[in-house]
Amino acid sequence: MCNFDKEKGPGRLMKKGLVLILVGHINFILGAIVHGSVLRHISKPSQHISTEYTVTNIISVTSGLLSIASGIIAIVVSRNLRNVKLQIGLLISSFLNALLSAACCTGVILAISITVTHQGKGLMLGCNETVVPINARSPVGAQCPFDSTRIYDTTLALWIPCAVLSAAEVGLSVWCFIVALTLRGLLPCGNRYIKEQLEEDAESFPHSRRLIGQKGNPEA
Repeated sequence: MCNFDKEKGPGRLMKKGLVLILVGHINFILGAIVHGSVLRHISKPSQHISTEYTVTNIISVTSGLLSIASGIIAIVVSRNLRNVKLQIGLLISSFLNALLSAACCTGVILAISITVTHQGKGLMLGCNETVVPINARSPVGAQCPFDSTRIYDTTLALWIPCAVLSAAEVGLSVWCFIVALTLRGLLPCGNRYIKEQLEEDAESFPHSRRLIGQKGNPEA
């Protein structure tokens, strides 16, 4: 897990960063669609606030934004492996994103479980109450501020990809975190020699430039 090839490693890190940006964008868009079409109607103070849905959606959107930021940092690090500040930035951002994405995946799975168990009653909190208990699977009509047609299936169809993408964000973030540990020479990846190689390259680079300058200017 801690192997990082100095030749092929930067290319792999760049690819992982690009995938992380793509996944983060899709997850952010899915979370925004769920909020705009459903959750904003059941999170008003005048209604019963569905806390588990609202918190899960906020975490999902935030996780998408942090994944995009982590992907950008990974791409920048792949072109500047010797930059200590960028290495630390990748270490912190990937660690936080792994935790947030794991929380997002857990929250979305919990929201899916609650929705399936209660047949989508929580999705109908923004509708006017009737004598018959309203659930998203019931043919009973209700006055809703949103289109309740197939809301149950639509919401699940958006949440399931969110859970899968969040799990992918966890895997990519953990990989980037391990790369950052390797570049910094920290445990459990502290026994690798990539950090020493990068430091040697950084020390030999100015010396090589001086030699080139001397060859270009024989009178010096």
